[in-house]
Amino acid sequence: MSEHTKKKIAPIIISVLLVAYYLIYFCFLIAMLPGIAKILLGIIPLALAVVVIYVCIERIREIDGGEEDDLSKY
Repeated sequence: MSEHTKKKIAPIIISVLLVAYYLIYFCFLIAMLPGIAKILLGIIPLALAVVVIYVCIERIREIDGGEEDDLSKY
């Protein structure tokens, strides 16, 4: 297993867990809330899931580009 592959594992696992949590939360909202409240309160977990996926993709691109240590820039 290459060095870059090892560094990609943690961000992917954390992203998968967070997205699963948000989607399960959204499913419970659909089951429990009536009417328009489902949609209004369901947008937040879905938006957070999209942001987590975007950040994970950006992190993987950074690792592939050789920027493993973000703090070294500051």
